[in-house]
Amino acid sequence: ILKSLGYNQLVLQIGRGTVVPEPFNTESFTLDVYRYKDSLKEDLQQADLVISHAGAGSCLESLEKGKPLVVVVNEKLMNNHQFELAKQLHKEGHLFYCTCSTLPGLLQSMDLSTLKCYPPGQPEKFSAFLDKVVGLQK
Repeated sequence: ILKSLGYNQLVLQIGRGTVVPEPFNTESFTLDVYRYKDSLKEDLQQADLVISHAGAGSCLESLEKGKPLVVVVNEKLMNNHQFELAKQLHKEGHLFYCTCSTLPGLLQSMDLSTLKCYPPGQPEKFSAFLDKVVGLQK
């Protein structure tokens, strides 16, 4: 599916996963696989599309880099917090979400041009609020 959409490389971080795909390189497609890296910054900078689990850190890091994002929700997690985050960010137009079983269909039907840029954080607002709460500022 990725190849039919014009992608020529897939980079997988598999963590502690039990399925370990065999990397390969052909004229038209490359599959790279690794368990962990100290930082995903370089991979994110080079990515044209990010497909991720729906953890808050992974979602926000990808969105802050301005990358189109598809999150795959783990429905087995307690209280399904990943679904709540993915649903809200999708409602705001920042990403697409799916489950493992619906990923192929989503990839074939999604329109990345409809995604909205995620607004940059404003840490100065939080620090000003915190200063006020603890009495450092009136």
